[in-house]
Amino acid sequence: MAKVQFYGTGRRKKSIARVRLVPGSGNIKINDRDMDDYFNYDTLKVKVKEPLVITDTSDKYDVLVNVNGGGYTGQAGAIRHGISRALLKADNELRPTLKKAGMLTRDPRMTERKKYGLKKARRSPQFSKR
Repeated sequence: MAKVQFYGTGRRKKSIARVRLVPGSGNIKINDRDMDDYFNYDTLKVKVKEPLVITDTSDKYDVLVNVNGGGYTGQAGAIRHGISRALLKADNELRPTLKKAGMLTRDPRMTERKKYGLKKARRSPQFSKR
């Protein structure tokens, strides 16, 4: 018997998260590890759960995530984006709720490139009078 699964891809900064929603009890696995083991900060755990809490589906689906690239903050944002997209495929009625909360919008902010003549993107070399 084939299980019903819903897929969603989320991106943020350099992170890419491939999310699967499987009907279940609300477990969240990230790279085959429990979410509490993967993220140390409670703020990131809240950020990941946000789409499920807003749509009242936190106990309906198990979330299986494969995420790579970037740091933990970017990964949390990517997972949130992926979960939102997967929820949309599961139930299109949730679109207004997710859209109003800004969950479906891809965050366009990226790191600015380094320019020549400068130490970093905007940091100029130290000035020496003599």
